[in-house]
Amino acid sequence: MKNTKKILTGLLALTMVAGLSACGGGDDSTGGNGGNGGAADGGDAAEVTTTTEGTTTTQATVAVNTEGLKGDEQAVLDSVMATLPDADVENKEVKWLAHYTKNPGTDGQSKGVGLEMFEQKYGMHIKDYSTTWDTRWDDLSTYVLGGEGIDIWPGDDTANFPKGVISGMFQPVDDYIDINDAVWQNTRAGMDIFSFGGKHFSFVTQITAEQVCIYNKSTIEENGLDDPWELYEAGNWNWDTFKGMLQDFVDPENGLYGLDGWYYEKSLWTSAGATAVGNVDGHVVSMLRDPIVEKAENFGYELFQDGLIMDLSEYNWAIQPQFMGEGRELFLMWGSWGIQGAPETWMSKLDPADIGIVPVPSPAGSDPYGAATIAGYALCKGAANPEGAALFATCEIVAANSDEAKTISDRKAMDDNQWSQEVIDRINVCNDLVRQYPVFDFASGCSTDIADYTVNTSDNGLRVPFHGGSDWATEREKLADAIDSMVQEVDSQLQAKIAEF
Repeated sequence: MKNTKKILTGLLALTMVAGLSACGGGDDSTGGNGGNGGAADGGDAAEVTTTTEGTTTTQATVAVNTEGLKGDEQAVLDSVMATLPDADVENKEVKWLAHYTKNPGTDGQSKGVGLEMFEQKYGMHIKDYSTTWDTRWDDLSTYVLGGEGIDIWPGDDTANFPKGVISGMFQPVDDYIDINDAVWQNTRAGMDIFSFGGKHFSFVTQITAEQVCIYNKSTIEENGLDDPWELYEAGNWNWDTFKGMLQDFVDPENGLYGLDGWYYEKSLWTSAGATAVGNVDGHVVSMLRDPIVEKAENFGYELFQDGLIMDLSEYNWAIQPQFMGEGRELFLMWGSWGIQGAPETWMSKLDPADIGIVPVPSPAGSDPYGAATIAGYALCKGAANPEGAALFATCEIVAANSDEAKTISDRKAMDDNQWSQEVIDRINVCNDLVRQYPVFDFASGCSTDIADYTVNTSDNGLRVPFHGGSDWATEREKLADAIDSMVQEVDSQLQAKIAEF
């Protein structure tokens, strides 16, 4: 097949970066990014870029320059493309607006496999419309109101919902896909998260764990601790065993610290299923009075009061991931991208042989919830080619979830990251759990004020107890009435807009 080698190079890139990493669409941490080029809530549109000899990975393009394929990997593309539905759409162009391109530039980067299959299978193409992170919403409004027919918009922007629906920028996708078709079942839980009034407002193509719990296997062994993965396999990895290990290890006077990481607070409260603002039966609702939120916040407050969370005020509010490789901290909650690329670039300074990975623990007896990075595409109001947009999303979801494709990405991860099959398997387990029990917070999509007073800063809301600022009862009393009122107003606007469809 024409360009087969080039296509499969893109396949390696997409599945290695998107399938195995937990980069950040929803990661509000200082070091996260917004998945395929997005940004953290209220943050900059910074890209995570790792460069090694022969390999360049950027989240903005999800493309990798690699060496040639090995063995019979050439045959993989044909079998993956054969699973796509046959279709003939007259309009061959899909218009894409974002602060990053879908098409490869002049820097030698290859195409993502979803795009390559879209072009090869259907003879279609993506037309890039350029914007910036700061002006993206204004530009979208200008195009939609002007009738330009923009089709799709990045689905991993945490400010998308309900903002994009209320403002009249997005429309439901249900008329253009069969939500019950097998292809959508891998991401159905994510599709339902963005369902309002019985209508789905995003083509969700992939769900991955926003963060994982990383540990140094040598540190565990040298301190006579139970291996967290073995606890997980035995069904005993939970908040209680997690806290017990921290208590056994932490000794600041001897330079031994507990929990470190970027935005670990969110990882822990979402592991209980808690959010500041949730979707309840198609309504956005303030969850600050939810007993689950209280349970999670009290747990975080106890961890800090017991000295089990690193006090970053002692380090000018900077995380110290290098302590992980030095055997001086027990747990690092981070996206798996933190150990992607050449090991000498890892801030954790881990030896590849010492990588331990386990899902973020949940409360004992709870389902294993997790903060989800949800990739996909919002369908813009007045889209010129919604049928083509749906086909492109289908190409992306098939590329991201193909078991055949993963066999290639596994091999590449071993070569490029010096990962063992064990590490790959554990990251896949973390992602599989989040696909089944995804948690997404709508605070940022309601308003900047709501986000700032709930999830964005350590001065207000859910992050405060994890830094010892106050207990949850005090923080909730300060905020709950005002947040309840603000979210109710947002939901009223949302329901009014949904009634127009």
